[in-house]
Amino acid sequence: MKKVTIISLIVFLLDRIIKIIITNNFTLNVRNKIISGFFYITNCHNEGAAFSLFSGNIMFLVFITLIILFLIYKAIKKDKGMNLITCLSYGILLGGILGNLYDRVFLGYVIDYLDFIIFDFDFAIFNVADMCIVIGVIMLMLFEGSDKSGGKNISKSE
Repeated sequence: MKKVTIISLIVFLLDRIIKIIITNNFTLNVRNKIISGFFYITNCHNEGAAFSLFSGNIMFLVFITLIILFLIYKAIKKDKGMNLITCLSYGILLGGILGNLYDRVFLGYVIDYLDFIIFDFDFAIFNVADMCIVIGVIMLMLFEGSDKSGGKNISKSE
């Protein structure tokens, strides 16, 4: 559990630092070209979840997030032989969830800024926390419960 906590804290702090840099250096709702026609930095506020779902329902989203955090905590406590990859997966996932939860609780919205256009499709703007949530979930789906992952087993006390 200690390793999961440390990884979560690192991801959370990285997310916070980047969001502070974005907020302090990029005007709200202005698309800043990094790679023309492909990648932009656009500081925007998302009052909803992914793709602005449940927009304006911050308390509902906070409540759902707390339930998800509780369920993840129970899953971590139940996992007796957590390998290194599973530990990393949970840590990345939790750090991302906590990064967006912080924004919702203290700001009332999530700071998004990564803005891509891929094959003429203007993708939804997202952030590092969102990436960590997606990566953590995918890693858990691929490697949870599998000793074939190449990760060494670590004890709960670590």
